[in-house]
Amino acid sequence: MQDEEQVGRILDAVVGAVPNTPVTLKFRTGWNLANKNAPTIARIAESAGIRAVAIHGRTRCQQYTGEAEYDTIALVKTLIRIPVIANGDITTPEKAKHVLDVTGADGIMIGRAAQGRPWLFREIEHYLKTGERLPPAQVTEIHEILKAHLIDLYAFYGPETGFKIARKHISWYTKGLVGSAAVRKEMNVLPSIEQQMQAVNEFFIRQAEENEYLKYDKEEALAA
Repeated sequence: MQDEEQVGRILDAVVGAVPNTPVTLKFRTGWNLANKNAPTIARIAESAGIRAVAIHGRTRCQQYTGEAEYDTIALVKTLIRIPVIANGDITTPEKAKHVLDVTGADGIMIGRAAQGRPWLFREIEHYLKTGERLPPAQVTEIHEILKAHLIDLYAFYGPETGFKIARKHISWYTKGLVGSAAVRKEMNVLPSIEQQMQAVNEFFIRQAEENEYLKYDKEEALAA
């Protein structure tokens, strides 16, 4: 984002290389707080034939620190005709509606908030349609979702790589839950898919026996 002319050359080359394929672009509000050039980058993108842009409400130098801001996204939305997708710190149905309202964006993009929480999308969809929150996901449903997710990971990546990648997903699904720190520690030493899945099953069965809904603990969340 520091070299706007280079951005234009890259986008022209990519769009030109795939004339029958829509190309989208995701970028941040700028390089740093003193250089928020997202509006300029957005205009360059539109001129190059980019079909939609997604904007994260932080600068490159901020990484994931601080809070996302949405004023820059709102400004971009007024300057270009292609769809604008807002991204950054969208963690709840209420926040999703707020971001859509303040930016006027055509859609939202959710990243970290959906890690280990894929039902967030249906919660947001329901809230946007009705203004009401869905009941939280039950332990038994989350258990089934995670099992299916792990099976897909093993199949897609292969047993060895899938087994390793599954560890971080299990960590995300269990983050902050009562007793989860011990489970995550155990996951790092289990030697096989079978034992990994068994440990997951045993953990969620215990959770279901104690509560219908997941029970979180602040200390566990901080330790995760």
